[in-house]
Amino acid sequence: MHKLFGKTILPLAFAAVTAGVFAQTKLVPQRIVLKNGRTLTLNATSDLEIIPAAEGLKRVRFFAKAPDGRIFVTDMYNLTDNKRGSIYILDGWNAETGKFGKVIRYLSGLHNPNSVQFYRDPNGLEWIYIAETGKLTRRRYTRGETAPSDLKPQTIATFPDYGLSYKYGGWHLTRTLAFGPNGKLYVSVGSSCNSCVEKEDVRAAVLEMNPDGTESRIFAKGLRNAVGLKWIGDSLYATNQGSDHLGLQKPDETFYLLASPTNSLGAKAEPKDHGWPYCHSSNGKVFTDPKLKRRSGCSNVTPPYAFFPARSSALGFEYFDDADAPAAFKDAFLVSLHGSTNKAIGHGYKIVILRKGKRLQDLVTGFLQGGTVVGRPCDIMKLGPDSFLFTDDNKGVVYLVRKRR
Repeated sequence: MHKLFGKTILPLAFAAVTAGVFAQTKLVPQRIVLKNGRTLTLNATSDLEIIPAAEGLKRVRFFAKAPDGRIFVTDMYNLTDNKRGSIYILDGWNAETGKFGKVIRYLSGLHNPNSVQFYRDPNGLEWIYIAETGKLTRRRYTRGETAPSDLKPQTIATFPDYGLSYKYGGWHLTRTLAFGPNGKLYVSVGSSCNSCVEKEDVRAAVLEMNPDGTESRIFAKGLRNAVGLKWIGDSLYATNQGSDHLGLQKPDETFYLLASPTNSLGAKAEPKDHGWPYCHSSNGKVFTDPKLKRRSGCSNVTPPYAFFPARSSALGFEYFDDADAPAAFKDAFLVSLHGSTNKAIGHGYKIVILRKGKRLQDLVTGFLQGGTVVGRPCDIMKLGPDSFLFTDDNKGVVYLVRKRR
């Protein structure tokens, strides 16, 4: 057993096995009205309500909770390779209405800021870490501040930053952060291409480093684009996006268990190989790329913990183990399927329930309606046993989903 937010839980693999067979719960339509007058219909289970909690953002991405309890969220502004990104504070929470009273711009002029995290060092100093495409910086954090009080950020790591004109296409410009229970910082860096042999080792990998950036090493490799990265108790999980050159039905989008109590986090351990670009997953089984091959083959490649439909673009996730969590997603992950860039494929555009070894179930749907994209879910943040926030980086909305009152 291990701890999750102070609670002892079963290792997730066993919790999933004992969850039983779950039939798809019926979803019912809910009419959503936004401040700008736009209306849309999303679908969820009848016991849940969906509320626009914050609006007027742009390409709003990943959440983080500050030491003072406030919720920070990143905003990459739009799809171009730009330096107009921001970090916002969602403030003035009203539990009755399910809305934030104000949205405060904390920092702007950032290059594709996908992720922020907070850390308290052994000396009691608190820091905010900001991941941009080309660099990772940290600043001293002062509780309650509405703009950085530390005006001299430290650059503790740099990453390949070639923009959209990079010769391989400049794919995957986001970086995602997660602090582990061992005090280490983990950073995902996506590949530069759809399918290629990278010239930089840090591409298509998850890095491990000290909080000051020292002793950086490759922790996991062969991950084409591990955008979702999160510790659940003593286990590190990641969502990963598969390649696009093998048809519309494969390879899988994948979900990996990168570290667990039975998988040592020893500093000298060899990085786990997840196969890309030589090996892929189809229905959870590893197979060899038809063109890119290597002498060692794919026999030693780590298979995924779980998988999603091809091109569905799995991003942020959360785990709900609370005794009073709704039955629909108790002892399960909720995962945002952002949706294919090509909306004609139609995969994703929903939030799904994931239990290891079970079929995926839909929880929130309706973001693709009749060929029209009305939203693309990105990250998920748990608020309580029966409530969570999620970001829509297509329309710039933060939604609350909670048990109906």
